Amino acid sequence: MSSDPIIVVGAGIGGLATALALLRQGMDVAVYEQAAELGEVGAGVQLSANATRVLRALGVEAALRARAVEAQSKEVRHWKTGRTWKLFDLGPMSAQRYGAPYVFVHRGDLHAVLADAVRARKADAIHLGARCLGVEQSGRDVTLALAGGGTARGRLAIGADGVHSAVRAAVFGAGRAQFTGCMAWRAVIPAERLAKGIPMAGTNWLGPGRHIVHYPLRRGEVLNFVGLVDRDDWQVESWSTRGAPEDVRTDFAGWHEDARAILEAIEEPYKWALMLREPMPAWSRGRVTLLGDACHPTLPDLAQGACMAIEDACVLARCLAACGADHEAAFARYEAARIPRTTRIIAGSAAAKRRFHDTRLGDDAAAERYIAEEWTPERIDERYEWLFRYDATSVEI
Repeated sequence: MSSDPIIVVGAGIGGLATALALLRQGMDVAVYEQAAELGEVGAGVQLSANATRVLRALGVEAALRARAVEAQSKEVRHWKTGRTWKLFDLGPMSAQRYGAPYVFVHRGDLHAVLADAVRARKADAIHLGARCLGVEQSGRDVTLALAGGGTARGRLAIGADGVHSAVRAAVFGAGRAQFTGCMAWRAVIPAERLAKGIPMAGTNWLGPGRHIVHYPLRRGEVLNFVGLVDRDDWQVESWSTRGAPEDVRTDFAGWHEDARAILEAIEEPYKWALMLREPMPAWSRGRVTLLGDACHPTLPDLAQGACMAIEDACVLARCLAACGADHEAAFARYEAARIPRTTRIIAGSAAAKRRFHDTRLGDDAAAERYIAEEWTPERIDERYEWLFRYDATSVEI
């Protein structure tokens, strides 16, 4: 086997989880990240048991839980009346039922925990200011072309560089992103700006053509807010574009006073258009493979984007460890194990978005009947049990 490292392109959550998983399997890794400094844009992320059990196996559970909020419950609320329905209990129930916790964590905190763990195993693993421009491969190795004229060589390359993946573009072609007809607002709100304090349950407010998700972060010191709206006048796919507070409030005019209180507390909203690409039938070619948003971007409505990338990292590392120098066999096992699940999650997320925005939610009486039918314990189990019980550390490869 070549002594060259495995190259991971992208030091986001998926890339760092992959690097850590490979290092723990005894493989050498080099991570190339275009940003000049490590840091994760965005705000909150939900990690259900299928992700936290992987993070436990990667040895970072204690560090993660020191920065996270362990979710006690999730609920749905009607946009106008404020009526509340419990979605499911979490807290001890998640540990008892699924063997791992469900947590809310700031993306920056999760990112820092993973980066620290990677550097603890290999101090110089992460190369910053190294933007990948292209990928070339031979029968023996892979070479990245880097901005500024540099190169990096490895025995394999893993594209974990997100929805705008340069690795995917170089190996498979860029493809075309399709606008979903939905845009999202996000904000992080300090507790002191909320007169009633931070709501500690994970909450989905459901309304016709739009919905709100909010949950606590950083030991309940801040509230993570995401509002998704069906509208086609904003189609910029960026997490860092500032919006106007009055615009996000206008998008949710007439909503219940509890939701309005949160909207009024927002000072710095950001907005982005939700874009998707057609699912890829294959993620690997030669000595290169993809993971996370680079190959299976999804809507956020099942809260599984980060979870899928973490699962990918675990399964890919297991496959490479099991197959030794036979990377083709490893990549084939990886795709066989992961493509059916990620495809199902993408479809489930699209179905959840339609459910959250159903037109029947506009009528109070129809909404009561609709929510009572769609959020029975049986329907909830049907939608979530298969998600949370999945174990990337032991699934057949």
